Amino acid sequence: MSAISSLTPGPTSYSSFATDSDRMNELTMSDFIKMMVAELENQDPLEPMSNTEMLQQISQIRSITSNDRLTNSIESLSIGQALSTASSLIGKTVTGVNSLDQEVEGKVDKVTIENGEAKLYVGSSIINVGNVTGIAG
Repeated sequence: MSAISSLTPGPTSYSSFATDSDRMNELTMSDFIKMMVAELENQDPLEPMSNTEMLQQISQIRSITSNDRLTNSIESLSIGQALSTASSLIGKTVTGVNSLDQEVEGKVDKVTIENGEAKLYVGSSIINVGNVTGIAG
């Protein structure tokens, strides 16, 4: 089963377990299919995988794909909502806290989305939408 072990190396100690579990989260659907094919190629011919086991694995792969698509859709929706909320503040005077924990007040010049979070540009300061404490027309 060298094909499987090359995709998912086992932890060598407890301290490396978190790193290895992070690698598991990075596996793609292609990686799962490669592992399933490797499992089929290396199975014991006297005790092959049953059809039920194979269908369960295929069902799990479909479930993972479906969950991945749903997560991507929700993230896109969330980013769209954040951009919509932030853009409604352009031209308005806001009060908020910038990344240096300083209170800032001024007119919103522009908005951006960075790492999935809406940022307001107020003069030379940047305020996360979640850090806005007041809005004036």
